[in-house]
Amino acid sequence: MTTPIIAIVGRANVGKSTLFNKLTQSRSAIVNDTPGVTRDRMYGAAELGNRPVLIVDTGGVDVDSTNKIELQVVEQAMWAREEADCVIVVVDNQTGLTGADREVISQVRKSGKPFFLAVNKVDSPSHHFILPEFSKLGLENIFPVSAEHGNGLYELIESVSASLPDIDPESDFEGDSIRVAVIGKPNVGKSSLINKLLNSERCIVSDIPGTTRDAIDTLFEWNGHRFILIDTAGIRRKGKTVQVLDKFSVIMALKALDRCDVAVLVLDAIEPVTDQDATVAGYALDRGKACLILGNKWDLSREKEILFEEFEERVQQKLKFLEFAPVLTVSAKSGLRVDKILPQVQQVYEEYSRSIATAPLNECFERAVQKNPMSNYRGKFMKLYYATQVKKCPPTFKCFMNYPEGIHFSYRRYLINSLRKTFGFIGTPVRLILSGKRKGIDS
Repeated sequence: MTTPIIAIVGRANVGKSTLFNKLTQSRSAIVNDTPGVTRDRMYGAAELGNRPVLIVDTGGVDVDSTNKIELQVVEQAMWAREEADCVIVVVDNQTGLTGADREVISQVRKSGKPFFLAVNKVDSPSHHFILPEFSKLGLENIFPVSAEHGNGLYELIESVSASLPDIDPESDFEGDSIRVAVIGKPNVGKSSLINKLLNSERCIVSDIPGTTRDAIDTLFEWNGHRFILIDTAGIRRKGKTVQVLDKFSVIMALKALDRCDVAVLVLDAIEPVTDQDATVAGYALDRGKACLILGNKWDLSREKEILFEEFEERVQQKLKFLEFAPVLTVSAKSGLRVDKILPQVQQVYEEYSRSIATAPLNECFERAVQKNPMSNYRGKFMKLYYATQVKKCPPTFKCFMNYPEGIHFSYRRYLINSLRKTFGFIGTPVRLILSGKRKGIDS
């Protein structure tokens, strides 16, 4: 059996995301007083009663029925409820019991899943007083809590943990999974692409820029390999993050990059590559992530009379610093070449996590220096003594030499290119550390 899943559901602005953050001991979910902040499902790992679980934060269910996107929020909450092994229904003690609360509780009851009523915002000195209408519901598992301060959470956690099914310790999904962050500016089709990959409606899809606010982790298995897909909010330029939620979205996307292995940069293939695309790509490079570049909406290329060579040239001109990244054109709408994405991600990850033995590594550098000797530094002969790989993900190499400060950036680039010609490293940045003479090395 897989890791148990706990879904947190309830009306908007009752404190679901605050409870999620407290249980996962993170700031993964956006917390804001504006109703409707959490739209998609947010997955987070946690330990309840010394056992691993996945906790799912959902969008609020009291939404405007005339708004198409908001209706999808209800669907997302229903999806989470169906996936979950148990459900925590969050209500607001300060607001009192509402019709929407009653409807949520009724729907969860019908699902037959174990559920717990967390009466949130109970901040009285005793931490036990809840409004009478909640007590009159006749539920066994009612817990007065303060998600913000942590009051009453111990009792809730103990009861939730006791209700969970046993887990197979061998089924830890995340242990050997490849983490893939799908990044890009707003409205290039990131969520649509993930939906096509998963063949599901796991992520909300809309043509309105900024629909995805949180970073959404989706765990799945393909062809015997495990992946975690992270759908991120479209990253806007700093000058355009006017609304506070947009600013939060940038933070969430950057955090998603921090915890991924491979960044899949999605571009609009029928539009010019923009400065904003370059900024997003730069975030991935700065964090040393493996990269794959996707030109989405390629189903429109014939209509726009765009050839692959033209698109590739645009990418190379604007994203020259990612020249090591493979370029693939796809269509999330039609499914064109979507089946090529995961094999490419897997190949890029293998390069990203690759280790090179010391002997062939030093042979590579010796050949490079013989072919193109280093210049003198202040009239002194420069010598590269020894090289070793000190890290992978990304591959990082340390060269010991007598005058590391004398190496020009162009020669550093030459050494990195020599590594690529010898070992490949397709799709991954390569880092080179130049260090002074190591103890024990004869000159």
